[in-house]
This record gives sequence, C-alpha cells and structure tokens, in this order.
Amino acid sequence: MEDWSKDFFQMLNQAVEAVDEFLVELAEAVETAIEQVHTTVMVEIEQYLQELCEPLSELDLEELEETAQFDPFIFPREEPTLEKHPACIGCRHYHGQIYGGNLLVCAMHPYGWDDANCPDWETAEL
Repeated sequence: MEDWSKDFFQMLNQAVEAVDEFLVELAEAVETAIEQVHTTVMVEIEQYLQELCEPLSELDLEELEETAQFDPFIFPREEPTLEKHPACIGCRHYHGQIYGGNLLVCAMHPYGWDDANCPDWETAEL
C-alpha cells in the first residue's frame, strides 16, 4: 500500500512539474510575440508618421507665416488713428490685424487702451 501512495505522489509531482514547465514556456512564447508585435507596430507607426510629415517638411514656414500675417485678404490690418486707439500709435506691441471681424489690438490689451497713455507702450524699432 505504501508503494501505491508513493507512486501516486511521484506522479502528481511530475504532473505539477510538467504544468509548471508548460506555463514557463507559454509565458516566454507570449513575451516573444508581444515584443514582435510591439516592434512591428512601432515600425509601422514610424513609417506612417514619416509619410504624414514629409510634405510638411517641404513647406517654407517663414514664407507661410509672412503670408498669413501680411496678406490683407487673409487678415486685414487696421492702423491706429487719433480717433481709434491713439495710445497705440508708434507702439511696438500694436498688432492691428482683424480675425473673423474682430480687431486684435495687442496681446496685453486685446481691445486697446482706454486713454492716450498706455502703461505698456514701447517705441517701435525700425
């Protein structure tokens, strides 16, 4: 009877070791598959981004910026006068472009200053 129980526990121990070995191999296979998928996906994403950005690298951004800022048909400009925004005459911060029908006077005072003496006024450099 002792041999039967000893054989049973040996067989049970072998089964546990076989399942343990199987799970270790399975984990290694899954890890390898995940690494391969990750590498493949990253390469595909990188290629996609290169294709997407390639036309952008050919743009002359300085020319585009100049066109957007100074083209009167895209963003018309309004100069300050004695009647409208007198505090802005000659100020380096004056922007004066119209976006969607709204004049942006400057970043510090988007709607302009109320009187003729703006505290942020600085002379425009030539």
